Amino acid sequence: MTTIAAVLWDLDGTLVDTEPLWMKAEFQLAARHGAEWTHEDGLALVGRSLHSSGTYIKERMGLSDPVDAIVEELVAEMVAALGEGIPWRPGAVEMLEACVEAEIPMALVTMSYRIMTDAIEAALPVFDVIITGDEVSAPKPDPEPYLAAARALEVDPRNCVAFEDSPTGGTSAFAAGCTTIMLPNYAHVPESLGHAHWDGLAGHSIADVQAVMDTVLRSSSGP
Repeated sequence: MTTIAAVLWDLDGTLVDTEPLWMKAEFQLAARHGAEWTHEDGLALVGRSLHSSGTYIKERMGLSDPVDAIVEELVAEMVAALGEGIPWRPGAVEMLEACVEAEIPMALVTMSYRIMTDAIEAALPVFDVIITGDEVSAPKPDPEPYLAAARALEVDPRNCVAFEDSPTGGTSAFAAGCTTIMLPNYAHVPESLGHAHWDGLAGHSIADVQAVMDTVLRSSSGP
């Protein structure tokens, strides 16, 4: 049996159900500026970097504020919301604890900013490395965030498992060479993206994660 070198985690929508919080913050921002915003607009931002999301919001709402100011406004609301409690997705805490028990290194690979991950780390300090959107030169869907996490952990990304919920994140992890398990949540994820699609983390074990990696490595090594 092979050994998982590390598990690399997306945050929003994968470990933590933050998408409703993001959408609430977006609607509140639109209301403050007297601008139009729809649920479909919110879904269009799932998996994007914050700068990309801020650019979309600026154009869609017709705002004069700089993109950075728009992002800061949204992030401030998210930090406040997370301070009231972390909305973990079902099975997330159990899988994180299982990885700790199995002594598998973990990285958080998110396009959210460090100020947001501080709240997650304070609630459950289990990550050996944290890669955030304000610390990478190329955001998802570029593979750089996952490659950066593997470098920081000093492991081969091909021996890592990545969990993602969006096409943008899945593309990033897959391109980095990680065994990619998709957990579709709010965004539609094509069946062709990733190595496995799970309904969620609840009911799954480290053995299930290992089984996906074993299948990927066997198929890549050929007959």
